[in-house]
Amino acid sequence: MRIICLTPICLLLTCLTCLGQTNSWNNKKAAVVLTYDDAIPQHLYNAIPVLDSLHLKATFYITAFNAKAQINDWKKVALNGHELGNHTLFHPCIGGIKGREWVKSERNMNHYTVQQMLDEIRMTNVFLQALDGKTKRTFAYTCGDMTVNDTSFVDDIKKDFVAARGVHPGLLKIEQVNLFNINCFTANQTTATEMKQWIDQAINSGSLVVILFHGIGGGNPLNITVKDHSELLHYLKTKEKDIWIAPMLEVVNYIKKQQD
Repeated sequence: MRIICLTPICLLLTCLTCLGQTNSWNNKKAAVVLTYDDAIPQHLYNAIPVLDSLHLKATFYITAFNAKAQINDWKKVALNGHELGNHTLFHPCIGGIKGREWVKSERNMNHYTVQQMLDEIRMTNVFLQALDGKTKRTFAYTCGDMTVNDTSFVDDIKKDFVAARGVHPGLLKIEQVNLFNINCFTANQTTATEMKQWIDQAINSGSLVVILFHGIGGGNPLNITVKDHSELLHYLKTKEKDIWIAPMLEVVNYIKKQQD
């Protein structure tokens, strides 16, 4: 037997639940965060001009060593409303495994201590504050690695950051978001058509979708074409009625309030 509750409080809760399912992302159906890793020059030349022309704001996860030659350019990026996130000083990753042959010995996290990793991360925060004057920031794990010699450093960075992005794909509802391992879809030889499907799936499911870019028309082996990148951004612009497009820090601050 099915029991139907028709009291005013039940009806109110039902209505609020429906509203939450359809417009749970800052009064939009879904949220999109565009993230760009490693401070690649092609971001300055091929990505930011398109973002700015469409008045879309993104998050750039800066590897400080890579950004040193274009400091003034990255200052302008921050002044124009984009977020500068932390992606370490030298981009260390766990080496010695298949597919990581490119990891140099001095950048191999197996040769680090947890304290060395924390020092590198915190020094990058100092570097970024010199660029944008901000103290609240988000982090992106290099290569998605969250341990040094099997010891996690995630809890150690929670006082330094509001949230951190991982590398595993997935669409997330507000209550599902792990703020220190936020899922994302990596764009690698991905077409605009495929990326548009991620957006449509987020709208249909009322979810957050985070996209991770490296090369845009070059600059990194993980790359998409300038044309596909531009086509995706123009598609997002046509969907602004349904999706909230914002930098990671803005979105995670909203998620924190909703989860609390």
